[in-house]
Amino acid sequence: MSETRSKARHRRRKTALAVGLPLALSAAGVLGYGALPGAQSRASAATTAAPAWATATADGFASVNALGQNGTYGGRDGQIVTVKTLADLEKYATASEPYVIVVAATITMDPVGKEIKVQSNKTIVGSGTSGQIVGGGFFLGSGVHNVIIRNLTIRDAYQGVWNDKEHDFDAIQMDGAHHVWIDHNDLRHMADGLIDVRKDSTYVTVSWNKLSQDNKAFGIGWTENVVTDITIHHNWIRETEQRNPSTDNAAHAHLYNNFLEDAAGTDINSSYGNYSRGATRMVLENSYFQGFKNPVIKDSTASIVQKGNTFVGTSGRNESGGTAFDPKTYYAYTLDKTADVPALLKSGVGPRSSIGTTATASTKAAAATTLTVAKDGSGQYSTVQAAVNAVPANNPSRVVISVKPGTYRELVKVPSNKPHVTIQGSGGSRNDTVIVYNNASGTPKPDGSGTYGTGGSATVAVEADDFQARNLTISNDFDEASHQDIANQAVALRTAADKVFLDGVIVSGDQDTLLVDTAAKDKLGRVYMTNSYVIGNVDFIFGRATAVIDKSVITLKKRWNGTSAGYVTAPSTAAGRKGILIANSTVNGDVSSASFYLGRPWHAGGDASLDPQTTVRNTSLSAAIKSTPWTDMSGFSWKDDRFAEYKNSGAGSGAASSNRPQLTDAQAAGQEVADWLGDWTPSSS
Repeated sequence: MSETRSKARHRRRKTALAVGLPLALSAAGVLGYGALPGAQSRASAATTAAPAWATATADGFASVNALGQNGTYGGRDGQIVTVKTLADLEKYATASEPYVIVVAATITMDPVGKEIKVQSNKTIVGSGTSGQIVGGGFFLGSGVHNVIIRNLTIRDAYQGVWNDKEHDFDAIQMDGAHHVWIDHNDLRHMADGLIDVRKDSTYVTVSWNKLSQDNKAFGIGWTENVVTDITIHHNWIRETEQRNPSTDNAAHAHLYNNFLEDAAGTDINSSYGNYSRGATRMVLENSYFQGFKNPVIKDSTASIVQKGNTFVGTSGRNESGGTAFDPKTYYAYTLDKTADVPALLKSGVGPRSSIGTTATASTKAAAATTLTVAKDGSGQYSTVQAAVNAVPANNPSRVVISVKPGTYRELVKVPSNKPHVTIQGSGGSRNDTVIVYNNASGTPKPDGSGTYGTGGSATVAVEADDFQARNLTISNDFDEASHQDIANQAVALRTAADKVFLDGVIVSGDQDTLLVDTAAKDKLGRVYMTNSYVIGNVDFIFGRATAVIDKSVITLKKRWNGTSAGYVTAPSTAAGRKGILIANSTVNGDVSSASFYLGRPWHAGGDASLDPQTTVRNTSLSAAIKSTPWTDMSGFSWKDDRFAEYKNSGAGSGAASSNRPQLTDAQAAGQEVADWLGDWTPSSS
């Protein structure tokens, strides 16, 4: 949108914020099943192909073809079973056949400290955030391989004190296992260590976990042999005293984009952080250490090569030296910026609502057709649009367009008659697959029929319901500095559909980056974005859709001329609908203090009947946010529309005032993620 609009008279409307029914889901935006303590229903089995969350494969060393095992994919070749009791969990985890085991309840170990002896070819995955293991964990013995443990909370085996040293009750322990992926779990309060990778266990990846409130976080080694290969990335290690991790005699230990935090004023104080012991060779990259004593240490016989790490408030030993290795010799990966790591991990680690929903008729029906795209000709198509064109009109079930790493400079449109399409990058990071173009509102069309206009400038345009995008970047790199002669709104992603799920993506641009629209003014259009980045400066999250930005990072950037000034949101919500909700997220960026507004009301076309809405809640705001975070637009006062905050934090937050309305607790109960999404529960498929 342009920064100026034709002025119009605007009728005043009530400013009271609606209070809805009590929240059906948690304040953290949980979209899965709730915990079911004591549930006794029997496991259910499905023989159809597993949905996408069950067929996910590991990255890092767990992806390497070795020891007769080509990567780590768990139980994807077996049945899907849903368990709610200890007996059923143990039955399927210890079976010789492959299984995808969906844990859909809180399961208490009996006796305390019990470790289920998991056998090969298993995926154990929590259903939403309801999969919890209390008082025990899992053991993977010698020769056990191809195991995935994801999306679970494993907790509370400790015996009265956080540093219980009398019991060996781990969350996950492996002795001589290989090809294991531990991903998106919350591990805490166990009676010894949270993760133990022992006795020549190898080809292990540990990613996107929260490890906290324990004496020992993560031990690796306990053997004289130097054979363990392990990747540890995107883990938040907080309030743990030692082994963060301790890595003994590892042939290759690759640690990157981890966040080690020792918060002041707590009962648990760190004694050391990353420790390279024995003959370990360690590569430590783009990790963030905050408050840790002795953040990086090594034995005289060990190696540590450090690259791009950040240390804030640390003390004591911080060591490096020796020779290491190049991880890209073994697998591809992309680093996130070190400065982004704390916010990224706080919003992204641990169990996620979109992983592990129970296998229902809809997920069974979505045994997806997969189309592959690769620039080098190794896929079925060389452009993303060619794959979209190949989707049959009115397709009844999910079609996944898997896009190999690369930069795809093209325009992509998913038309309204092609629902149930997923576009996902197949690389190890959302940075690996990039769809980019550079049209702006004022860019002339090649056929001479005028300019593209704001909506028409989008690099990717989605007009089909039930669309999903994940693990990729969508960008508009229009060069404003060179083209100040034309209208410079340049959209990266435009959605004009219902049930749009954006998971683990980057949407990047300058002005008007993300347009969340609807098919028509009277149509509902819901968008749910999670674990993602949105980058821009002017009105860069805008439109009339009912849109949720949850557990994500909103990055503010300077304008083309180096100045800092902008607006995060510009909703154009229809009266009676929900607008834009930013929840459980972080707003930051390399811009000047007090230079950005959280939003302003866009009355598109001077339409006084609109009732724009933005709510920002439970979100960390940097000092870039103005103390009066809302402002008028084109003659319309923000005070006549719906703009509010609730329990935000950070230097850019502030107390309630006439210029900074805050929701009451009662009002906030009606402005949760669930209230925005209604009868839709986003899930990966």
